[in-house]
Amino acid sequence: MKKTFIFIPYAAVIVISLFSLFFMYRASSHDSLIMDEMAHIPAGYGYVHFLDYRLNPEHPPLVKAISALPLLFLNLNFPVSNDFWQKDVNGQWVGGAQFIFESGNDADKIIFWSRIGPMILTILLVLFIYFWAANLIGRWWGLAPAFMFAFSPTVLAHGHYVTTDVGAAFGIFAASYFFVKYLESPSRKNFWLAGVFLGIAELLKFSAVLLFPFFIFLTFLKAYKEAKSSETFIKNTYSFFIKFIKLISKLTIIVLIAFVVVYFFYFIFTFNYPVERQVSDTKFLLSSFAGGPTASGETCNLTRCFAEADIVMANNVFLRPISEYLLGVLMVMQRSSAGNSGYFIGEVSSSGWISYFPVTYIAKETLPTLILIITGLVLALARMARGVYNRERKRIRHYLQTNFAEFSMASFVVFYWIYSIKSPLNIGVRHILPTLPFIYILSVSSIKKWAINKGSYGNSNFIKSFFSSTARNVFQAGKVFLTIAVLAWLFIETASASPYFLSYYNTLAGGTREGYKIATDSNYDWGQDLKRLEEFVEKNNIKKIAVDYFGGDSLTYRLGEKFAPWWSARNDPREEGIEWLAVSVNTLNQATAKPHQGFERKQEDEYLWLKAARSLPLSLSEPPKPDFIAGTSIFIYHLKKS
Repeated sequence: MKKTFIFIPYAAVIVISLFSLFFMYRASSHDSLIMDEMAHIPAGYGYVHFLDYRLNPEHPPLVKAISALPLLFLNLNFPVSNDFWQKDVNGQWVGGAQFIFESGNDADKIIFWSRIGPMILTILLVLFIYFWAANLIGRWWGLAPAFMFAFSPTVLAHGHYVTTDVGAAFGIFAASYFFVKYLESPSRKNFWLAGVFLGIAELLKFSAVLLFPFFIFLTFLKAYKEAKSSETFIKNTYSFFIKFIKLISKLTIIVLIAFVVVYFFYFIFTFNYPVERQVSDTKFLLSSFAGGPTASGETCNLTRCFAEADIVMANNVFLRPISEYLLGVLMVMQRSSAGNSGYFIGEVSSSGWISYFPVTYIAKETLPTLILIITGLVLALARMARGVYNRERKRIRHYLQTNFAEFSMASFVVFYWIYSIKSPLNIGVRHILPTLPFIYILSVSSIKKWAINKGSYGNSNFIKSFFSSTARNVFQAGKVFLTIAVLAWLFIETASASPYFLSYYNTLAGGTREGYKIATDSNYDWGQDLKRLEEFVEKNNIKKIAVDYFGGDSLTYRLGEKFAPWWSARNDPREEGIEWLAVSVNTLNQATAKPHQGFERKQEDEYLWLKAARSLPLSLSEPPKPDFIAGTSIFIYHLKKS
């Protein structure tokens, strides 16, 4: 009986994973090809089939390669003779369209099988979260953070796409786990696993480079924690310094192991990438980096020197895998610093907003999860305040000795959020997805300390002690029941949002149908609803519809001759005898929102004629209400004849 009872939590996490997989599968079967998948799928196929890295170098290969593995068994046509492969530099967008939709392949089959890998990676992360949480807070309580992650609408949305965000979460979480485990329990096994998983993290998303300064910080904390306490400052400092040097030397070797892992995969995936082509591609892609090439006879500035070194390494057969990795890092740096045009609460800008990530996270997280997070945070702050009031503050060293893993998680959350908030690249809450596993574990850990408060059972009065302990047990059971009830609410909330996970917003933010007023792009509209527009056109027997679509899918493949490509400057489609108009809400928001911080937009791109057709003020800074909606993100207007 006892062994069976121990087995139940493990069975429960398997059931949680299967339900999460079902939700992702259901969403995937209805969703069209989203924007980034158009580039990632052909790139991944190029890596694993041709061992050639000429497509999409701005992202590391592992998620794309995993996604492409099933495609090797489909006997697909890949148009290697086309210009996107032979002549274009990083012709990922044209290549995606031609490979998936224009080469006689079954597009839906390619999309379906490409998404299997990311879904499996998401489930592995759910299991990993449970594994670490169970070690910290117990097998039963460890189910809660795994449950919160498995049924997060944000996770379910991005977990079934060929994108790098859940992959980044997996890599960062796994690498952090093994490095923290090594620091707490040094062994050869943990040492090697820390290095290997750090390398895997770097192969999943370039934001994982933040693990390097983070691990140095953890090394500093570990040295401080283990330094011998002495009465003199000099002895304390000496003890810390010796510990730190020893640990940092170990970290250096861990980084070298990670480097070997990264080098191995880049060596494989650049094996058939012609050296001359890699050099010319690298020169072109870095032509504007840090002010462009250094003039003859001058010394490059520090940032530009990285680009110059990268170009030189691309021409060396042994160094070119490193060159390709560095190229991706530099491209991400360039794009992040430049920002991206985006919409946020009635404004459109390319410089970003400081409040973007806090607001979008609160708006897109489910209310039950927010309740658990806020409760956990308040309880943690209350315990800190109580310790100060009672003068029971533990020394920092003692706290780190007993809570090193939790402190590491909290440090990473703060570090990563500060980095994200400062970035002008505001295109989706998905960019802070790597912090969610840590936030969920920390929240549940804090709630557990509140719910299971052992108190004192040493009362000498047996009768009083009995009734006191009974009341305490009932009260604790009530706390546990409340936690379970909130988790059940989370499941119901998520199930009711299915399959529209990408567009999910909580009730306080207006709900999924009104969430586009907060933020769009990968928060709401990434092109996932084109198949639903196709169904609408068929159902309503529409002969011709004007379409202004934002996404990665193919209008020709889905609608054939029933659509006319449209945009604002083309004016009213009724002038060409078309009474139906479909526009992606991301496009409408960027066309109608108020420009922010010098953002320039042409008047012809503002859909003023659509506002006029609906008898609305031309100054209206939001999309006109549609007559119909395909899914959640494509607004459909029936423009009746005047």
